[in-house]
Amino acid sequence: MPPLEHSTAGEFDLDADALRSLHFGKFFFGGLSSLIYRTLSSFRSITRASFLRLDASVAIILVLLCASGCVTDNRHRMIVSVPEQKMIVLRDGKPLTQYPVSTSKFGLGDRPGSYATPLGVLRIKEKIGHGLPNGAVFKSRQPTGEVLPVNAPGRDPIVTRILWLEGLEDKNRNAYRRYIYIHGTPEERNIGRPVSYGCIRMKSKDVVELFETVGLNSKILITPNSLPPTLFVGAPQQSGSKKKSSSR
Repeated sequence: MPPLEHSTAGEFDLDADALRSLHFGKFFFGGLSSLIYRTLSSFRSITRASFLRLDASVAIILVLLCASGCVTDNRHRMIVSVPEQKMIVLRDGKPLTQYPVSTSKFGLGDRPGSYATPLGVLRIKEKIGHGLPNGAVFKSRQPTGEVLPVNAPGRDPIVTRILWLEGLEDKNRNAYRRYIYIHGTPEERNIGRPVSYGCIRMKSKDVVELFETVGLNSKILITPNSLPPTLFVGAPQQSGSKKKSSSR
């Protein structure tokens, strides 16, 4: 894939991250288990059998605690083209599907208070809203219990799902604390035009599908450039393999 823009995050490749995650899991859990045993064994009342029971409990707790932060989706990447107001989702480097989106009506940037959409490579830091109905309204990332229909008149809250982004480059380092999300909007009539306040807006059915497809730490590139035609779903592929067709 030709570079879309210069990025200090490298070639937007996940292979190195996958390797680091694998080594982290191996050495973190193995080393931690050994450290716990050596520490607790210094107390005469701790037997090997009781430690093994404790070790299993600790392992379960650690898995639950790390489920939201240690798991990395290395298969999926997203690219958002600002001029085209489109998102392409890649699986294993190949186009999977595409969606219309809306970026900021205030332009591009990362300055706090600018309401601009940041550029560069970011990652999905948090996913919020699993299982909620389409149109479920959020306030401060908490569901209010209200559910809005598509294009509800006079309403423009965050709805359905939230994928909270964290910047990985100097030029988007403020994204997380600026509350830059990928999220649903009831104003679906405006999708495809830059109308947001910094976030990336999607139709509810599309953001649900994206939410179920990509995992935590999956990376997204937001670029001011147009996308190469070969990245669009349904474009002819040199390998001749079939791609998933989009109904959008």
